[in-house]
Amino acid sequence: MASEADTCRRYVLPKLYAAGWTDDQINEQRTFTDGRIMVSGTKVWRRPQKRADYLLRYRPNFMIAVVEAKASHKNPADGLQQAKEYAQILDLKFAYATNGHGIVEHDFLTGRDMNLDNFPSPDELWKRLQGHIGLGSEDQKQRFLAPTLPVPGKPLRYYQEIAINRVIRAILDGQRRVLLNMATGTGKTDVAFHICWKLWSTRWNRTGEPRRPRILFLSDRSILVDDPKDKQFAPFGDARWKIQGEAIKSREMYFATYQAIARDERRPGLYRDYSPDFFDLVIVDECHRGSARDESNWREILEYFQPAYQLGMTATPLREDNRDTYAYFGNPVYTYSLRQGIDDGFLAPYRVHRIVPDVDATGWRPSKGEMDRYGRPIPDEEYQTPDFERIVALRARTQAIAKNIADFLKGSDPFAKTIVFCVDQEHAEEMRQAINNHCSDLAQAHPDYVVRVVADEGDVGRGYLSRFQELERTTPVVVTTSKLLTTGVDVQTCKNIAIVRVINSMTEFKQIIGRGTRVRADYGKLWFSILDYTGSATRLFADPDFDGEPIEPPTETPVDHPIPQPNELYPEADGISPPMVAERADEPVLRKFYVDRGTVEIAARVVYELDVSGKQLRVVKFTDYAAEKVRSM
Repeated sequence: MASEADTCRRYVLPKLYAAGWTDDQINEQRTFTDGRIMVSGTKVWRRPQKRADYLLRYRPNFMIAVVEAKASHKNPADGLQQAKEYAQILDLKFAYATNGHGIVEHDFLTGRDMNLDNFPSPDELWKRLQGHIGLGSEDQKQRFLAPTLPVPGKPLRYYQEIAINRVIRAILDGQRRVLLNMATGTGKTDVAFHICWKLWSTRWNRTGEPRRPRILFLSDRSILVDDPKDKQFAPFGDARWKIQGEAIKSREMYFATYQAIARDERRPGLYRDYSPDFFDLVIVDECHRGSARDESNWREILEYFQPAYQLGMTATPLREDNRDTYAYFGNPVYTYSLRQGIDDGFLAPYRVHRIVPDVDATGWRPSKGEMDRYGRPIPDEEYQTPDFERIVALRARTQAIAKNIADFLKGSDPFAKTIVFCVDQEHAEEMRQAINNHCSDLAQAHPDYVVRVVADEGDVGRGYLSRFQELERTTPVVVTTSKLLTTGVDVQTCKNIAIVRVINSMTEFKQIIGRGTRVRADYGKLWFSILDYTGSATRLFADPDFDGEPIEPPTETPVDHPIPQPNELYPEADGISPPMVAERADEPVLRKFYVDRGTVEIAARVVYELDVSGKQLRVVKFTDYAAEKVRSM
């Protein structure tokens, strides 16, 4: 009895050749996902990859149809459902199923199924598709179909091809503001490069003049500008220029931070040295962080360059804290979410540990007349998690968290790269010192085992960060920071994210989670851990808008208990979750009070598990340590 492989070899390929398809246009037995990474204890495996029997391309970077083949004795329509599913994932409008004799076509443009004797030719499918694509002139069509630049070792993934084609189509169709939404770690910068390369190599510009376009790549941090300029955009060669200090106008691919060109109290704004119509395209990286806000100087820059086409790139879906971004750029032309990235196996899943210091569970209140480290009276109030390191700095809490992180590393992998997100730069230094002292044996052999990377560190911090990002370097292992590393920093082997500050923004939370989502199987990085000391992760996972559930339900662990390792069962839960209060935007800025006395002990613990919907968290075990202590006396 003939198998599917026999059908493909004997019948399907000859029919495709007969219809005018060439070997360069036929991708046979092509996988287009990596297969979701599954983790259970210390065992890691992947689910099956999605594999199409045939992917048909009209041009090297433009896929147009998918074909699913079944054995010759089966009904030709048996594979149509799978072909339609793949077509929807791959953004294709034509899906085919065949048993080698009969062919069934589903046309997503009309919604109709048709029985065929032969496959359509490449030109026939392209002609049928043109009305949907909406490109009028021949020049527009050729620019749309122009190849991207092959990058050795980095073939484009299916969703990156879709993103590039959607953006190029929108620009060629005259859409002045374009938004692209892709999860952190899915290669937004690579996509931006290929978009620029296609437009640049085909000499597109907004006026139709015989010249290459002038493109401005904007971001709010030097590392988000320098890295792309020196790495992904290197093929542009001498066409590149970073704007700083003076307005050079002889290049074509420009890079700048907002701060370098914006107006301030000392200058009117370097951007004004360029005419409003100088740039043909402005790309705004991480545009959710303020570029489109009405009150922002950055919005002023975008409005000044209003004649240019503007592409905003973000990793966050629409929420209240980034609504202005969507109001400015419009709805995304394409979205590839965290959930999709994890399901496809391109992003790493994660395990969540909720660790509860007792002062976070019960609150902290100074004794009557208590003075801080500098002899200042501490206001007699009850302080909760959002107050720690903002109003009151408790040395014992920092020490307890640092010891817990050190114990976790020593108990799992002492050289697993770890980022610790602290409240501010001062807190990051206190945490660095505390972790260093709890890992003094490792720090003795490796002086840069624990480092701080914050804005104040300047070139020294950037040097540490560069070494932290290098795949082949063992140290630094632990980096403490406040907000500098929340976005745009690619640490592919980061295995632990420690959250020691309250995060109320889903946008920021996803950015922080994104520091660990890169997959590097060749370096043993297939999943990562989130150590949550403030309840932020536990709370935000329960948000209905969160789209990437953890490997297993978050568990709460007292801060002086070892964090369960993957090869252990999670311990029985006992305790209460810490009270969480939202930070008030109008709260006056208060100086910290530094408290050196006291110890941090365990009050309680809670284990959460996800309900049947996979969204909401419910308490499954509760034990009150204080009550147990009383009963044992």
